[in-house]
Amino acid sequence: MSEFEAVTRPTPESDAELAFEGALRPRSLAEFVGQAKVRGQLQLLLDAAALQNRTPDHILLAGPPGLGKTTLAMIVAHESGRPLRMSSGPAIQHAGDLAAILSSLVPGEVLFIDEIHRMARSAEEMLYLAMEDFRIDIMVGKGAGATSIPLDLAPFTLVGATTRSGLLPNPLRDRFGFTAHLEFYDDGELERVLDRAAQLLELDIPADARHEIASRSRGTPRIANRLLRRVRDFALVHGADRGRAALEHVNAALELYDVDPIGLDRLDRAVLDTIVRRFDGGPVGLSTLAVSVGEEAETIESVVEPFLVRIGLLSRTPRGRVATRQAWSHLGVARPEAGVLFDDDV
Repeated sequence: MSEFEAVTRPTPESDAELAFEGALRPRSLAEFVGQAKVRGQLQLLLDAAALQNRTPDHILLAGPPGLGKTTLAMIVAHESGRPLRMSSGPAIQHAGDLAAILSSLVPGEVLFIDEIHRMARSAEEMLYLAMEDFRIDIMVGKGAGATSIPLDLAPFTLVGATTRSGLLPNPLRDRFGFTAHLEFYDDGELERVLDRAAQLLELDIPADARHEIASRSRGTPRIANRLLRRVRDFALVHGADRGRAALEHVNAALELYDVDPIGLDRLDRAVLDTIVRRFDGGPVGLSTLAVSVGEEAETIESVVEPFLVRIGLLSRTPRGRVATRQAWSHLGVARPEAGVLFDDDV
């Protein structure tokens, strides 16, 4: 995937982007933009825990990448006045890895595990007892001579984040006291995100320019902030006033980075164009589609398809992928009435 295509991907591009995100992160629920329902639920949970002088219930944050799960975990620790320990599911590949983390927690500490659905199964099973009773059993030795040593843990709050909550086993999911489902942002919320980020970046950007960026950000704050950086760079290099980014700078910068008016990038358009022009709108199988556009099937399925399906340009059928009427219209291609199977469905 090229640098231009990465502009509209909801995952972080680099360590530099992670540092940039960290500088823009809100520090409290009051500063957090969007997710009003989740914010209200979290505020109630934290306030109740504070009044009872106990650790908050374990929290599961579920939703697509880039919507603020890590930020909310940091806010939970900050608002409850507790230290934060951060880890990730792929880093915990053995029960011993998890035991080392849990045994070093201080009372009341918040443990954040990103991509918790990718944690090793043996570690998941150890987590069941730790979440319920704040203790773990460590096995010493092997075979008939093995013994179990109980180890008491300090009370802690686990905050798990997942982009695929369906992959979590039911026993683990049921042990979370609260599950927050994060939704995509509307354009108005993204404009508020951009306004806050622009102030922190000391960038003067008018409302029409913010609206244009928001409308191309796929409902994701991470993408909105990334596009804002690209616009700032363009205005810095090509603008007369280096501290200001006008609407023409936004349009020119996003055209340079191949982001079209609804947020599609080159790979998105290549997938749609292949289905429409080469396969008469489909259906076409995933492997055939991947070969046609020169990408891995996993990239098409996990990176490109979700957004195209969400905005109604692509549909999945048992026979393959099918371009919808909106896709033909967006590409400006006339749709033959007899050329598409299952016309009523698409």
